[in-house]
Amino acid sequence: MVENKRTPDFSLNTQGISVHIDPMTFLVLSGMPDPGQYADVLTELDETLDVRVWPDAGDLSDIKYALAWQQEPGVLATLPNLKIIFSLGAGVEHVLGDPKLPDVPLVRFVDPDLTMRMGEYACLHVLMHQRRMLEYAALQRQGKWQELWPQPCASETRAGVMGLGVLGRNAAEKLHLLGFDVAGWSRSMKRSDGVTCFAGEDGLKPFLARTDILICMLPHTPGTHGILNAKLLSGLARDGQLPGPVLINAGRGKLQVEADILSALEAGDLWGASLDVFEEEPLPASSPFWAHPRVIVTPHNASITYSRALCRYVLAQVARHERGEALENVVDVKRGY
Repeated sequence: MVENKRTPDFSLNTQGISVHIDPMTFLVLSGMPDPGQYADVLTELDETLDVRVWPDAGDLSDIKYALAWQQEPGVLATLPNLKIIFSLGAGVEHVLGDPKLPDVPLVRFVDPDLTMRMGEYACLHVLMHQRRMLEYAALQRQGKWQELWPQPCASETRAGVMGLGVLGRNAAEKLHLLGFDVAGWSRSMKRSDGVTCFAGEDGLKPFLARTDILICMLPHTPGTHGILNAKLLSGLARDGQLPGPVLINAGRGKLQVEADILSALEAGDLWGASLDVFEEEPLPASSPFWAHPRVIVTPHNASITYSRALCRYVLAQVARHERGEALENVVDVKRGY
């Protein structure tokens, strides 16, 4: 860790031109375990940086860049010279939840590794349900040799991706390459190779009606809170070749109404589910999801943020900013993503 002291301003003289360089002082604010890992990696990548971890922030006027996730509300507003806030994850809702969020750019994390892992998760779980692997696993435990029917191939299975941002679009295109009949839905119209796109309230009903396996990758915003509810689930296709529709949620836990999902499973309105996120995390041991025979539970690991990849991304964005170039992946705070 770099000692929390004030970093002096300095000037670089290049061909007789004096260029003022702001000190590179970062603050990591996170409620996650071991926030110091980001400070360690940043200083490993560039030993000239002054990186501090809240609450050992030193002189708050030094801080130019903040890396935040589940930060203590109001702290960011106390940094008078803050230039940019970086989210320590693909989502930004934990940062946007701060009622005193300062008016500076908020940058979300976008990385090929993160995108690849989310696409892998989507393809893995779509294939698991399309090939009815939960049922085969149960038959194996019972010592039963039994073929299940029907067994549609990928081209006979309609996958629908809710949320066509970077992660959702990548997942949809990967599923298309595997041969699935893929559609996507988003708030505004998007375009994606091999994907039939729907948008807005008018497009939601026909999107759901042609979807056998729903993959949710929406961000959590006031407009998407609880969107995976009984009404939405009842709109999924009932004319597919699987025994019933399937839900895969790799977005955010607050998108889903868990009581409605359980009711839909029991009533047969859902045949199966893969849930990576939950209303309460860690998922309580008392949750019925753990033991449900047609539910796959994963511990919010569909796509993990690796500290080295994130820190490289942060430094690349800071370099763009210092060169006077536009930042990438800036969040629209009003829209929530």
